[in-house]
Amino acid sequence: MGTPDEASPREDRRSDPEKQNEINHVVEETNDDSEIKEKDSANFQNGVQRVRAITSVWSTKTMILMFILLYLVSFVDAFIVSIQTTLNPYITSYFQHHGLISVVGVVSTILGGSSKLTLAKIIDIWGRVEGFLFMLLLVTIGLIIKATCQSMEAYTAGHTLYWVGHIGLLYVVEIMVADMTSLKNRMIVIGMMGTPGICTTFAGPKIADLFYANLNFRWAFGAFAIILVGVCLPMVLVMLLMQRKVERTHILEKEFSGRTWWQSIAHYAVQFDILGIVLITATFSLILLPFSIAKYAPKGWASGYIIAMEVIGVACAPAFYLWERFFSPVQFLPWRYLKEPTIIGSCMLYCIMFASIYVWNAYLSSYLQVVNRLDIPSANYVVSAISLTSFIFSPIFGLLIRVTGEFKWTSMAGIPIFLLGTALLIPFRQPDTHVGLITMTQILVGLGSCIFSTCGHLAIMAVVTHQEIAVVSAVWGLFGSIGASLGYAIAGGMWNNILESEMYKRLPEGSKHLSSTIFASIETQMSYGDNTPKRTAIVGAYGDLQRKMVIVGVCLTPICVLCTYFWRNVNVKKLLTEQTAGKVW
Repeated sequence: MGTPDEASPREDRRSDPEKQNEINHVVEETNDDSEIKEKDSANFQNGVQRVRAITSVWSTKTMILMFILLYLVSFVDAFIVSIQTTLNPYITSYFQHHGLISVVGVVSTILGGSSKLTLAKIIDIWGRVEGFLFMLLLVTIGLIIKATCQSMEAYTAGHTLYWVGHIGLLYVVEIMVADMTSLKNRMIVIGMMGTPGICTTFAGPKIADLFYANLNFRWAFGAFAIILVGVCLPMVLVMLLMQRKVERTHILEKEFSGRTWWQSIAHYAVQFDILGIVLITATFSLILLPFSIAKYAPKGWASGYIIAMEVIGVACAPAFYLWERFFSPVQFLPWRYLKEPTIIGSCMLYCIMFASIYVWNAYLSSYLQVVNRLDIPSANYVVSAISLTSFIFSPIFGLLIRVTGEFKWTSMAGIPIFLLGTALLIPFRQPDTHVGLITMTQILVGLGSCIFSTCGHLAIMAVVTHQEIAVVSAVWGLFGSIGASLGYAIAGGMWNNILESEMYKRLPEGSKHLSSTIFASIETQMSYGDNTPKRTAIVGAYGDLQRKMVIVGVCLTPICVLCTYFWRNVNVKKLLTEQTAGKVW
């Protein structure tokens, strides 16, 4: 295991040109592409310079304290995610819009993924702490809105703000971990940051159930808004104190731009590429959202605004490409990286993986509660088996990569596991299937997706320098959000266009008029006794829809095999690319 003192030999290598040339020659022979050499960006932006300066002056105790504080932030955030995921079906049913779960997911996931591109610029230009505080503000406001909302529209707005902040908060934590670790150890620590999910997978649904049964969902969001702020502030305080220390030692001098307010606004509008953000967000939001809301439009897919959303969304895609390729003064990422096969393959793998999973997982909690009669905690334990498996095995696969240095061949091991787990969903996702078999398929899918995520995340960072880590991680996260949104959109489209009509066909003649009421609320669906004609119709409709969802998800999985083929065979133990500075693990 490495130590913080390993920073000094790295500096010696840079100071010896002859030795450096020798090392570069070894690296060229080790990797498939001779362009991967020990080099780093000569022009770091202010935020990157600041964090490099901070890691150069802090002590080992301070670094360990930062790991602990970041872990606590991840722990509380994981609790909130588990609780809100558990309560979502009941909140949408409370507003008589149970079918809009996917709409909430599409909007928040797309905006959360797109906002990381802007956030990457914020933390690179202004600093890690500034970006973290901004995301904390969004999370807090979103939770307050969710706690006080009186309509489905208000809840969607609050959840969108919360989710953007949540995604951004974890993203900044991830980048700070990257700043504090060497490449070969990075996935061990990032994997450890996910281990709070092992606890929250079991405790979160139970706490949500207690809030729902004894108080209401509003108290859950309000209480955890206060708790999250309480655990985030100590981490912010440590970083600010270290920043002051750096400024006093004159390692990093404060710079004053001399710009006016309006000049600063214009400057940062260019630096953040506001037009690019708007175009990429509009592309995926306008294309995917109609799949979930078309049913509620006056004329369905023939409604004018539904058609307009699709047309504008499709038109924004080439507009974004042309803007970024030819006109944008400041691109998100140097164009050579956008053509890098390892980055493209990793991003596509992350996208397809999430799309495949979310198609059939988006409404699984409702399925388990209605069809299998599971209570709230038990249903969400089964749903969370995917993420739980990932939380347990991520540090283990990170350790495997540290020992072998290989991530491409490690990822290949995930292909048969992911394919097997997804394929078994078809025979096992039936109303008469035992819950244990459903859980087994969740674990298999979770194991395969864990390997993909761990290796894919490292793959994109292995081919860039420290300056580009934040942005390339944001692009990778955006593709994951696109995949999740695509899965949500397909699931929402199938749910809203198939389930109610199936219920109508299966209900007895005297009860067909109740199909809309039954479809709108999960509590109504669960209220009918066993062996009654209404419950038989509901369960049959759920089973038919789930089977179709699973088939769509299975059809997407073969693409994952192609994505890893294009990765470079980089050994991170022998790759000497500089990505950190100062005292790191």
